[in-house]
Amino acid sequence: MKNVFVLILLLISFSSCDKKTILLPEVQNAKISEVIDVSPAYIFYDITKPDSTDFNRRNLIGTTNWLVNVDKRLTLKQAIPHIQFLEDKRRNAKMHKNENARNYFTCNDTARNNLGFIDFTDVVYSFKIIDSLSEEYSISTVISFSKNLITVNDDLIELKQLSALEGNLTLNFSSSLTFEEYIAYKSSLLKIDSPNITIMNHEFIY
Repeated sequence: MKNVFVLILLLISFSSCDKKTILLPEVQNAKISEVIDVSPAYIFYDITKPDSTDFNRRNLIGTTNWLVNVDKRLTLKQAIPHIQFLEDKRRNAKMHKNENARNYFTCNDTARNNLGFIDFTDVVYSFKIIDSLSEEYSISTVISFSKNLITVNDDLIELKQLSALEGNLTLNFSSSLTFEEYIAYKSSLLKIDSPNITIMNHEFIY
């Protein structure tokens, strides 16, 4: 664990005049353990700010892969607007654009005692809730995640049962979830290895 926090502090020290700490969300055995050609953005937890966030994106380079470091204590309501801003910046870039560049959340991989990464380049976030009766998503299985509670089309389900589902999965996440809780759910979903499941890239925050 010590090596991880040293790495985090070094990243922040080199990228900002102000030395700040950030608590990264924890995962185990992340599928992605190395990303090259990167530049960082930071979403700090700062209770002195109106929304408790301090957003530092000064060191982003448009042609690189972006490592987005989000403090695990922030809620989705606090963090997602900044993430949406970064996604719009990437997608709407006119000059100095690299079509192969990706966006990653940086995590603390406790199993490897190192950093791990979750690719979210193709995820589109919207602040609303979708249910199984919505015409656009009527062919999807709608899964809603809140604190210690998962429902599938309004029926309670356990996390381990998700791999038994089939078809297109549309995801709702409570805006009160911490980023740590969100990443825990995302990490579990990414580990589902089933040819019968397609996880839709449009995620809804309610």
